[in-house]
Amino acid sequence: MKSQQVMELAVKAADAKHANEIQVLDMQQVSLIADYFVIADANSQRQIAAIVDQIVETAVKKGIHASVEGQKNSQWILVDLGDVIVHVFTREMREYYQLEKLWSDAKAVEIQSLVAD
Repeated sequence: MKSQQVMELAVKAADAKHANEIQVLDMQQVSLIADYFVIADANSQRQIAAIVDQIVETAVKKGIHASVEGQKNSQWILVDLGDVIVHVFTREMREYYQLEKLWSDAKAVEIQSLVAD
């Protein structure tokens, strides 16, 4: 599966669990770490866990290896889907780390067609 398809799968899975302010950064021109960063936040640690579980379950069903960094009660959990890295934060941690600002050289990807209104 191409990295764009994996990114879309992750965005849709996060949106299905009502992740807040999902944003995707195209990392291909600025880093060798990944092709895409998917960044979202949640209202609670419990919701973070639900979002992460949904992403992992969806990925595994499609035959994509998913590795999770962070505990269920963490304020930031990272899901490594190979060329796609998903960051799910509490709102406070997202504001603190400001990944979008840190990686401001990366282009934002339009995802409006992937998420519910």
